[in-house]
Amino acid sequence: MTEEERVTVDERGARQRLDRYLAGLGKWGSRSQVQRLIEEGHVRLDGQAAKAGAVLRRGQTIAVEPAPPAPTAGVEAEEIPLDVLYEDEWLLVINKPPGLVVHPAPGHWGGTLVSALLYHWRGPRPGLDPMRPGIVHRLDKDTSGVLVIAKDAATLADLGTQFRNREVEKQYVAFVWGRLRRQTGTISEPIGRNPTHRKRMAVHQGGREAITSFEVCEHLNGVTMLRLFPKTGRTHQLRVHLAAIGHPIVGDGLYGRGRTCPGGALIQRQALHAERLTFRHPHSGLRMSFVAPLADDLLALRRRCSPGARAPAAPAA
Repeated sequence: MTEEERVTVDERGARQRLDRYLAGLGKWGSRSQVQRLIEEGHVRLDGQAAKAGAVLRRGQTIAVEPAPPAPTAGVEAEEIPLDVLYEDEWLLVINKPPGLVVHPAPGHWGGTLVSALLYHWRGPRPGLDPMRPGIVHRLDKDTSGVLVIAKDAATLADLGTQFRNREVEKQYVAFVWGRLRRQTGTISEPIGRNPTHRKRMAVHQGGREAITSFEVCEHLNGVTMLRLFPKTGRTHQLRVHLAAIGHPIVGDGLYGRGRTCPGGALIQRQALHAERLTFRHPHSGLRMSFVAPLADDLLALRRRCSPGARAPAAPAA
């Protein structure tokens, strides 16, 4: 399949779950593969973002985008250093550097976190998907910070349940353009695939629930440092929400307007960092919290935008 395909729900499909119906058609793989397509925003129902459990009605239209191609060979282990915050026999917690891709994908088969894990573990872990070994959640390539990885299937399932049930507490730091009027607030706007630019997400009423709370840490020179507390985990949620309220993240080339400061680019990636992650250990039951210090480029950004420093240039037209 190389182009979007459309399916009109017939009598047989009526009253079925979306994921079960598509899997039964045999074009898009197993039910779990279909669910992944839906979760990643590649399936629309009557033009709107879809949920795997949506109950179908006769005559509805399902649009399915092509699935990303699978690699032709297994991912190889690579000696990529990991900044390990914690490790035991069940899980691993790292401080992911900016620029490291989590999953292998077209254009990024090598140099990924998965390759680093295979080297760190001296091979694949039994019972885990070799393409996503223990990956519970993800951070964008250019987002740094705390990431937890499971080392066996039971731990993976337990952590996955905690994320789905919103039991995991996530705390981010972001540097955004402008000065926010409020010290604290909550952005509650649904997010779905951008209907025009399919590689982007957007706020629109057909999207899925998305909630982000924020608090101002520091007003800098043309920039505000925020702490963010996402209650949901939508793709690009923080970047989309902040852009939607008129304060895009500094350095975000996808959702923000390009800006420069005297002497060159202010930062080479979006200024977003997963600072803290808190969850229940799947085996001990203890509540655990891990903190990753700000990356060097974010500390440099903070210094360059501190009061008394020369202000960043105005936004590009």
